[in-house]
Amino acid sequence: MKIIHQDSDIVVVEKESGLLSVPGRGPEKIDSVVHRIRQLIPECISHPAAHRLDMDTSGLMVLGLTAEAHRHLSVQFQDRTVEKNYLALLDGILAEDEGTITLPFRLDIGNRPYQIYDEVHGKIGTTEWKKVGIEDNHTRIAFHPITGRTHQLRVHSAHPKGLGIPIVGDNLYGNSTSSGQLKLHAADLAFTHPTTGEALSFATPPPF
Repeated sequence: MKIIHQDSDIVVVEKESGLLSVPGRGPEKIDSVVHRIRQLIPECISHPAAHRLDMDTSGLMVLGLTAEAHRHLSVQFQDRTVEKNYLALLDGILAEDEGTITLPFRLDIGNRPYQIYDEVHGKIGTTEWKKVGIEDNHTRIAFHPITGRTHQLRVHSAHPKGLGIPIVGDNLYGNSTSSGQLKLHAADLAFTHPTTGEALSFATPPPF
């Protein structure tokens, strides 16, 4: 984990693939972005994460260090005023150049945290995408999620009604058998500072 920005109200970090955003259940799953930030910044509130990245997704996260900052950031995510862009490598060649994916999906209760397509009970997830280039039988792609559903980009990539090609290293929807190898990176994050009102924008290149 790398700290990109820190002030008295917020901290922006770059998370590596394989690290939890928040602690899981049990002492063996305590290591996470939140746990590390609370160790580094003792005055931080107990639950500073304003949003989460999947454990296997790398990239930018913002956390609120005070209750007021956290509340303000959470409202921005709820209202979808935060700009988020991701880069990924798909495990195959994508013919199309750009488009929008809109799919209803939901949690598979008997197979957590797997998400399944469900036209009746699923909630809509929407993602704009654009092909960046082809690299050795892989497609580099830029994602702009409009909604922020769990595993949204992974489902939209892999499902036949989406792009039909899973992200490289996906151990749930693709061919990977291990964690920490997913080629999905939260590359850009822009939001309003909860205290100063300043427009902030951060970017980090993907590690792949």
